[in-house]
Amino acid sequence: MAFTDLREFIAALEARGWLKRIKQSVDSDLEITEITDRVSKMTGDKNVALLFENVKGYDVPVLMNAFGSMERMAFALGVEKIDDIAQEIREILKLPYISLQNKLDLIKIVPQAKRAINFPKYVKKGPCKEVIIKDQPSLEKFPVLKCWPGDAGKFITLPLIFTKNPVTGKRNVGMYRLQIYDGQTTGMHWHIHKNGAENFRAHREMGKDRIEVAVAIGGDPALTYAATAPLPRDIDEMVFAGFLRKKPVEMIQCETVDVEVPAHSEIVLEGYVLLDELRTEGPFGDHTGYYSLADQYPVFHITCITHRKDPIYPATIVGKPPMEDCYLAKATERIFLPFLQQQLPEILDINLPLEGVFHNCAMISIKKSYPQHAKKVMHAIWGMGQMMFTKMVIVVDAHVNVQDTKEVWWRVFNNIDARRDIVLVDGPLDVLDHSSPMPNWGTKVGIDATKTWPEEGNQREWPDEIVMSDEVKQMVDAKWKELGLG
Repeated sequence: MAFTDLREFIAALEARGWLKRIKQSVDSDLEITEITDRVSKMTGDKNVALLFENVKGYDVPVLMNAFGSMERMAFALGVEKIDDIAQEIREILKLPYISLQNKLDLIKIVPQAKRAINFPKYVKKGPCKEVIIKDQPSLEKFPVLKCWPGDAGKFITLPLIFTKNPVTGKRNVGMYRLQIYDGQTTGMHWHIHKNGAENFRAHREMGKDRIEVAVAIGGDPALTYAATAPLPRDIDEMVFAGFLRKKPVEMIQCETVDVEVPAHSEIVLEGYVLLDELRTEGPFGDHTGYYSLADQYPVFHITCITHRKDPIYPATIVGKPPMEDCYLAKATERIFLPFLQQQLPEILDINLPLEGVFHNCAMISIKKSYPQHAKKVMHAIWGMGQMMFTKMVIVVDAHVNVQDTKEVWWRVFNNIDARRDIVLVDGPLDVLDHSSPMPNWGTKVGIDATKTWPEEGNQREWPDEIVMSDEVKQMVDAKWKELGLG
């Protein structure tokens, strides 16, 4: 199902017992973080979304941990499980050649592809314009969080940042944190590898002095996820959101900038970023579990704020996993697997373990077909979009369950010869990586934990794995209950 807006999603969470309203007075400085961090690391029914209704000094409630489980993540995207979206993508990606034999497939798939494409719908009125503030707009009315003790200040952590390419006019939507400097200015933490930063540079190359920006906060959760998705540069995030929600995203023109935003947003910040202005941004307690260091970033100047009459402020915190952002990343792992398999059909499954904080480790199972096949896959992964940041790529054989990290590490510890099976390469790393000797690049490692073939230089006999016979397993299964062993 598609949620019209954030509050409809909140109501649906509450109806299922997945949301807890916190009526006690809480502080937006650190206290909300500590409460949310504890809840996000709980399991089962205790891990719920939190709506803080009584934030000291504010009359705006704060929503936290809305995406904080795989169950809620799937619900946010309108499916029973995230793999349902991946399967739909697999069907759409089928491009059968035209012949009498597959005529029926074409009839089935082409309409499905058409239904999947929901272009944004442009409207003249929307809830996000219920209140319009052009005269001295200020962020001070919103309960923006200071998340961790070492943070440089308050940060908006769940913004949808809208920019346009000045040459093509194409929209980009990304999610980049905003450090609040004062009521009208924030940092703009777009990394050099991101499309928002590319649009920034494109404006400078054209001799412009600024780039117009709009920031939407709150809306249908499919929009929030779409802003985090590693889409190819020319794919409109709002079209992708339309695919996820099975209906178009309603967009509305901003008041002071030539940018459109989702009409059902809770809060919209309009403004610009000067191309020759930098300011110290950070440190910030980040998803790596460490503070990302202070650095120079562009500055966002706010010219107008629009919002609903009774806005809800959604936010997230990041830190040592597991936290809410882990489930957004896990959704990406499942949803984008079919695209990865289009390029590398030998890949059977992938696991980005939570401890690897998305870009530090990828465990991949492949159907190995020729010598050094695992190494080919490693290098291909490092050449694919944001997968280039992966610090460790582990490749295992087809029958290995990469979702079981214990099994993967058992293979690594037992199967590799360090000289033969470990690959070291230099290349780009995530901006937030603190371990490399130089910013933005360093050394990455690939580990081939597949069975080594004689053609790969292993002349010794490779032993069989220890596996019980099916006959004995079935015999024990039949008497297991009477054995009383659980």
